[in-house]
Amino acid sequence: MPNIASILKAEISRVARKEVRAEIDILKKASANHRASIAALRRQVSALEKELRRAAKGSARRAPADDADAAGESEPKRRFSAARLAAHRGKLGLSAASYGKLVGVSGQTIYHWEQGKARPRAAQLQRLAAVRDLGKQEVAERLGAE
Repeated sequence: MPNIASILKAEISRVARKEVRAEIDILKKASANHRASIAALRRQVSALEKELRRAAKGSARRAPADDADAAGESEPKRRFSAARLAAHRGKLGLSAASYGKLVGVSGQTIYHWEQGKARPRAAQLQRLAAVRDLGKQEVAERLGAE
């Protein structure tokens, strides 16, 4: 006949396993819910980051357009080409120093612009555009007057 102590011990361990299994099932369900919510939050963060990058890219594209519109209202936007500057100076037959006098800068500055080592500022672009509209005779008159 079995000992009462061993029967009692077996019954206690069976009940304990049953209780532990019930608690573990509750914890597994909670863990699965937490993982699902974490995955949903990660997807949401990813979507928000993508939207932020798209918005930043869109605003970066719009910002220069807005600046161009503001500049376009007051005066036209000027472009600069080093090769065109050198060609125009050659066409007029002027030295860099003489061309610089017309524009209001030094000959060294003209040389740097032609070499692409520097770029003219907005005000200097306006003066370059004014000189670009001059012919050989007008240039000679201006240089002779100075």
